[in-house]
Amino acid sequence: MYARGEGIVLNEPSVIALNSRSGEVLAMGHEAWQMIGRTPSYIVAVRPLRKGAITDFEVTQRMIRLLLQRVGVSRLNRPRVVICVPSAITAVERRAVTEAARRAGAADARLIEQPVAAAIGADLPINEPIGNMVIDIGGGTTESALMSLGGVVALEAVRVGSFDIDNAIQRYFRREYGIAVGERTAEEIKIVLGSAYPTNGEVSAEVRGRELMSGLPKTVVLTPNEIRVAIEEPLAAMVDSVVSCLAQAPPELAQDLIVQGVHLVGGGGMLKGMDLRLTAESEVPVRRVDSPLESVVLGAGKVIEHYESVQAMFMDDGGGRRGRR
Repeated sequence: MYARGEGIVLNEPSVIALNSRSGEVLAMGHEAWQMIGRTPSYIVAVRPLRKGAITDFEVTQRMIRLLLQRVGVSRLNRPRVVICVPSAITAVERRAVTEAARRAGAADARLIEQPVAAAIGADLPINEPIGNMVIDIGGGTTESALMSLGGVVALEAVRVGSFDIDNAIQRYFRREYGIAVGERTAEEIKIVLGSAYPTNGEVSAEVRGRELMSGLPKTVVLTPNEIRVAIEEPLAAMVDSVVSCLAQAPPELAQDLIVQGVHLVGGGGMLKGMDLRLTAESEVPVRRVDSPLESVVLGAGKVIEHYESVQAMFMDDGGGRRGRR
């Protein structure tokens, strides 16, 4: 979360832990993330946002209200809010996001597309008559946007992201080793062993899980190459969407991209070798930005700082209301 005049004031995973019996919120953010896969049956740690859309409206509303409270918002202090959303979400999903924010305490909620916010956050000259392309790989979506003169020229979005890589690792363990590993373990494997392209200095690592047949703990030794095989399906979908966006580029802007390169943002962009894989498959230089995780929120922050002058960048909220030009 970014507050006007203050910068980033909150940085937490979008996870909330609930007591399913009483409905009480027990934890949120990092604390709730630590609970995933470790709670008794009546305590549920959930991600109310999946694939860039709301999967549980009530829980999302409660989470947004808690987030706003953490940064000092009260009933007497109702802020205007800008929310970054995937380009791929539907009008119904957009309306659900804005409604959840308003019910949680926002006086007004506007939406901006994540790749546009990422480009602003990465300080790309999107208002100039040159081609700027951003690849934003988030938890639930991968979006590629080519921008010029302040607008989106070409856009490609798929609902495949980092969480799909985690799921692919879990499926691989079940299929190849008959072992169940949790969501948190799968993410740790992705960070330590995962890669999209062969890199120097690769090492094997021990991974512990529960054997499905016996129910007992078991340890296996994994190599980075095995993980590349495991995650190839979601990776291929991401790469295909990037290549598809590049194919839509007008010739003049395509020339700019060969010179300027393409900018990679988002948590999924931090997967080892992701920039190398995209460069090899697209034949266009792909570079990871300096702060891939924060680019989107920093871009939203710049929009907040210049709120009145950037109305045209806001999306339709699903109810037909869009920023004034």
